Amino acid sequence: MLCSAAVFAADTVVRPADNGEALINPGMGWTMHFYSNGTGYYGARLAPSDSLDGFPGCSTVYMRLPWACIEPEEGKFNWAVVDTPAQRWIAKGKKAAFRFTCCEGGLATPEWVQKAGAKGVRFNFGKGPAEDGKCWAPVYDDPVFLEKLGNFIAAAGKRYNGNANTAFVDVGTFGMWGEGHTGFDQRLSQEESDRISKIHIDLHKKYFPDTLLCISDDISGDNKREGPWYAMEYALSQGVAFRDDSILVQPPPRSWYHAEMADMFWRTLPVVLEHEHFRSSVARKAWDGNLLLKSVEDHHASYMSIHWWPDEFLKENVKTIEQINRRLGYRLQLRELRYPAQVKIGVPFAVDWIWSNAGVAPCYSGGFPALTLKDKDGGIVAVLAEDSFDVKTLPPALPEKAVEKTLKSEFRIGLFGPSTQPGVYDVYVSVGTRDGTPQIALPLVSGTISEDGARRYKVGTIELVR
Repeated sequence: MLCSAAVFAADTVVRPADNGEALINPGMGWTMHFYSNGTGYYGARLAPSDSLDGFPGCSTVYMRLPWACIEPEEGKFNWAVVDTPAQRWIAKGKKAAFRFTCCEGGLATPEWVQKAGAKGVRFNFGKGPAEDGKCWAPVYDDPVFLEKLGNFIAAAGKRYNGNANTAFVDVGTFGMWGEGHTGFDQRLSQEESDRISKIHIDLHKKYFPDTLLCISDDISGDNKREGPWYAMEYALSQGVAFRDDSILVQPPPRSWYHAEMADMFWRTLPVVLEHEHFRSSVARKAWDGNLLLKSVEDHHASYMSIHWWPDEFLKENVKTIEQINRRLGYRLQLRELRYPAQVKIGVPFAVDWIWSNAGVAPCYSGGFPALTLKDKDGGIVAVLAEDSFDVKTLPPALPEKAVEKTLKSEFRIGLFGPSTQPGVYDVYVSVGTRDGTPQIALPLVSGTISEDGARRYKVGTIELVR
């Protein structure tokens, strides 16, 4: 059985079991690379109606776009390239995330920035600087470049900062692919890279003060295995989260380098992981589903990428995706709920709960448990929110070793108002804001436990008497 319920000493006791299903929740999930290395990958095959509802746990559409795609002419913006995919996901209650880059294997910084006098370096991808190079990278602290870039980031911030539909924005305007790599062109020293990283972090903080920002670990050196990591330490001091874009790029034992760096971040900020383009990783003999799961464990990750054609990736990694969904981010479990089978209207009664977090990361946004009583027509009779306990305090767990937290609450129904009639009512559990608004999906739907479509879960009934 997936759940059990019994009545002992006039109490109803419910002990739900985790149903194992993937959850779409705030601040976590799989991120779909709709644009990656240009606009032709990997959302190009998706129908306009396809927001990957069939991909378990896909919560976010992620767009890594060259600046040139959005501002092809100075002051004239092509926001549709961003907003169109974003709205497909938002319409399904999901989120969007962005990275705006200035250096790719093709044109990334708009040509009009070069013509305005911004200094840069021509290079050929994979070969290095060349006077007739096909690629161009800006000098990342050039005053003209920073002036034009600042205007662009200001416009993006005006549009997306503080937007409830924006999951996060990468600080991605420094280095190849926005990852801080300069070995393709300028070959900056780590000291210079640290200094310039700070400029770009500050620029994004200025125009995205109310949005979660993330930055690639490679700004502190892609092969630098040990600290100090000055640029990442500065990012942490500014509340900028950690992301690692190098998972399974190389075969073991070099599957990733910076789990120790992630350890500085994950207790207070979510960790984002991006694996190598799936088929490229397979070709290098670097791909291993068990290692991908281990990367989630080692980094305490909240987000994981879908970095390939999503239908192919899902088909070939079903088991791995299922395993990761049980661990990625947070997973709030109601282990036990005990409440009286019968209560008097207006008289205090006790409720005991046992909660745990079976995920690898905290629930950073937090939330508060609540009981909601409904009548046979689905009308809300009472909302009883316990705002003394925040689920963000539940510690993440080792596999199958979640820590249980016992909570004792006292509630009253119908004291002064609203008018409450005697009768038998359905009892729902939820986690959300202090006022009882549900926000977080729970792995409870099974057996006799059902969900009302608003993230409230029916666990039993209660009788109200005079």
